[in-house]
Amino acid sequence: MSALNDTILTWILLVPLAGAVLIALLPDRGKLSAWVALLTALVSFGFTLHLPAHFIVGQPGFQYEINTPWIESPAIFYHVGIDGLSLWMVVLTGLLAPVGVLASWNAIKERRKIFYSLFLVQQTAMFGVFVSLDLMVYYGFWELSLVPMAILIAMYGRKDGAKAAVKFFLFTFIPSAPLLVAIIWLYARTGTFNFSELQMLVASGSLPAGALFWAALAFLFAFAVKVPVFPLHGWLADSFSEAPVAMAMVIAGKLGLYSMLRFHVSLFPVQTREVAPVMIALTVIGVLYGACLALVQRDFWRLIAFATVSHFSLTTLGIFGLTLTGRDGAIYQTLNEGVIEGALFVLLGVLDTRYRTSQIASFGGVAAKLPRTASFFVITVLAMAGLPMLNGFVGEFLILSSTFTEVSKGWAIAATFTIILGAAYVLWLVQRLFYGPESQMSANTPAPDLRVNEWVALVPLAALMLVMGVAPKFWMPSIERTVTQPQVKQTAQSPRFVSVTPLHEETAP
Repeated sequence: MSALNDTILTWILLVPLAGAVLIALLPDRGKLSAWVALLTALVSFGFTLHLPAHFIVGQPGFQYEINTPWIESPAIFYHVGIDGLSLWMVVLTGLLAPVGVLASWNAIKERRKIFYSLFLVQQTAMFGVFVSLDLMVYYGFWELSLVPMAILIAMYGRKDGAKAAVKFFLFTFIPSAPLLVAIIWLYARTGTFNFSELQMLVASGSLPAGALFWAALAFLFAFAVKVPVFPLHGWLADSFSEAPVAMAMVIAGKLGLYSMLRFHVSLFPVQTREVAPVMIALTVIGVLYGACLALVQRDFWRLIAFATVSHFSLTTLGIFGLTLTGRDGAIYQTLNEGVIEGALFVLLGVLDTRYRTSQIASFGGVAAKLPRTASFFVITVLAMAGLPMLNGFVGEFLILSSTFTEVSKGWAIAATFTIILGAAYVLWLVQRLFYGPESQMSANTPAPDLRVNEWVALVPLAALMLVMGVAPKFWMPSIERTVTQPQVKQTAQSPRFVSVTPLHEETAP
C-alpha cells in the first residue's frame, strides 16, 4: 500500500494517456474505441477513489507527493501532490470520465477513434492541472487542456463548430500568454517554480510589490476567462452550443475555479485583497446578468451557458469574499456544479439526439413519451436551483450566509436574487420541454426513453445529488482543514484582514 501511495498520482496521469495511445493504434471499427475508452475511464476512476480512502484528514501540507528533478536548467521538477482542495477535484474528474463516455456511446457515430483518444488526453490534462505543484508542469497541463477541446468542438459542432472552436481557443489561449510571462518572471526573481517555495517567498515580502501585483493580475486574468467571470464570458454560449456532451461537462468552471483558489488566492494573498472589491462587484453583476439572460433564451444549450455564468459567478463570490466559510462553500459548490452539470448535459444530449433540435419552442409534452428522462431532469434542475435536501443548496447557503455576515449585506442580498431567477428559468425550461400541450414535433417524432448507457450514467449522479445534499460531512472535513487562502488574524483596526500566514496550516472554519 505504501508503494501505491507513492506512485498513485503518476498512475492517475498515465492511465488515460495510455488509453488514448492504445485507441490511436487500434482500428476504428464499431464501438471498439468506445469500449476501450470506457474501460480506461473506469480504471482511472478506480485509482482516484484510492485517494480519499487513504487521505489523512488534518495532516498539513500535501499528500501522495512526488518531487523528482526533470529538467536541470531551468529547474523544472515533476512535482505533484494533493490536499483537501485538489482531492475532490481529482475524484470528480475521474467520475465524469465514464459518464462522458457513456453519454457519447450513441451520440458519436463517426471518427470514434479520434474522439475517444482526444477525450482521454483531455482527462490527463485535467488531472495534471489538479495535481501539479511545479508552475511550469502546471502550465503545460493547463495549455494541453485547450487543444483536445478546441479540436473536438470544431469536429463535432452542431452548426458552426469551427467558428466556436476558434472563439474558444482564442479566448482561453491569449490570456495564457501573460500567465506564462508572470510564471517566468517569478522564476527569474526566485530561481524556483515550486509552488510551496514561491508561496513562502511571496509571503515574506522579498519580491517587489508593484511587479508582484501585475504578476498576480496576469494569473487572475487567465483564470477568470476560464471560469468565466463577467465580462469575459463571450466564448461560453457558442462553445456549449457546439461542443459534444462529454466535452461540455468540463468546458467551464472547475479548472478556472481551482486555479483561482490554488494559484491566485493562496499564492498572492495581499494582491487578492486589493482586487477583491472589484471581483466581488463583477461576480454579483455576473450572477444577475447570467440569470437574466438565461430567462430569455430560446435554445436550451445557450440557456445553460448563461445559467453557468450565473452559478459560477456565485462560486467566485465565495472565493473573493475571503472568508473561510465562503471558501468552503465555493469548493463544495464547484463539486456540486460538476455533478449537476454532468447529469444535465447527459439529459439535454438525450433530447438533442432524439429530436435533432435544441430550440425550446419545438418541444412540449415530452414527458408523456420520455417519463424517465423527465424524472431525472426534474431532480437535476431542482438541485441546480438550490432546493434544500439536494446538493446545490449547501454550497449556495455557505456562500451567501458568509457574504451577508462577513462581507457585505448589500452584495449578499443582490446575489440572493440568483435563487429566485434560477428557479424561474429552470422551472420554465421544465414546463416548456416536458409538460403543457404536446407539440407537433413531439407527437410525430418517435423517441425512445433512456437507454441502458444513459441509465448507468445518470443513476450515480442523481444519487450523489441527494447524498451531497443531506450528508456533506463526507466531503467537508477534508475541505475545511485545507487552508487554500491566507489565514488571517483580526484586530480592532481591521475586522477582516491584517496579516498573512503561510498556507496549509490546519485550521477550523
